[in-house]
Amino acid sequence: MIDAGSTGSRIHIYKFHNCGPSPTYEYEVFRMVQPGLSAYDRLPTTAAAESLDSLLDEAMNVVPQSLRGCTPVAVKATAGLRLIGSKQSDDILKAVRQHILDKYPFPFPERDGVVIMDGKDEGVYAWITVNYLLNTIRGNSPKDASPYAVLDLGGGSTQIVFEPEFGDEKGDEGLKDGEHKYELEFGGVKRVLYQHSYLGYGLKSARQSVHRLVHFLDSLRPNNYGAVDSKRMIHNPCLAQGTVKEVEFPGGEGEPVTVTMTGSDVGGFEACNRVLELVMAKDE
Repeated sequence: MIDAGSTGSRIHIYKFHNCGPSPTYEYEVFRMVQPGLSAYDRLPTTAAAESLDSLLDEAMNVVPQSLRGCTPVAVKATAGLRLIGSKQSDDILKAVRQHILDKYPFPFPERDGVVIMDGKDEGVYAWITVNYLLNTIRGNSPKDASPYAVLDLGGGSTQIVFEPEFGDEKGDEGLKDGEHKYELEFGGVKRVLYQHSYLGYGLKSARQSVHRLVHFLDSLRPNNYGAVDSKRMIHNPCLAQGTVKEVEFPGGEGEPVTVTMTGSDVGGFEACNRVLELVMAKDE
């Protein structure tokens, strides 16, 4: 499984024992490369595809030759690719799929072998992973085991998933229909989960939104008139005092613009909190 996130791509090479009522996890090999596929949006798509080679080469080392042809590989992209636009993300995913077909023996699943995951699936899969490892949803889990809630802070989005309980009743009788409702069958048990994905509120995206707002507010100051001057320091209350950071923004002609920000000697928590409230639309 290749997790193509906004901050990097990661491969998880799993071995399971499949002779019981549910698969039993045996071991995992993990590797990561940076940056993520979304960083190649202004480069040839072949470069994005080739960025996964070191991960797939690791799979070639781990999976025995006799099993490579029946060991499926899936590439699941997350919020990073959702944020760069459908055409660019589609081109990157097509290049990734073709590159793997041409160079590696691993088959793809029958469907959704190389896709951008829906935000609701991203959170639910994290919920399954955590609760499977904590032995709350397996076939042999204790009967009184309550599943854990999951808060998944990614680079481009944040997800929250939990199984709500309503008094002595658990499940769909108390949870109203809507996009937040997710019906799941796992380990022979039907479950109804609450899930929500906050696109743009992952760690990387939220931080960029803060920088963007600080830059915009600075451009409204007298004598600035929106001019861009990367040599002039822009005071950012959400940076630690004494910090100097170059921040890149998309330019009007598509070329990136870099400005320099510094941790302000005034403002601190209250000023930064006000910026965050604006970014998260808490004042509406």
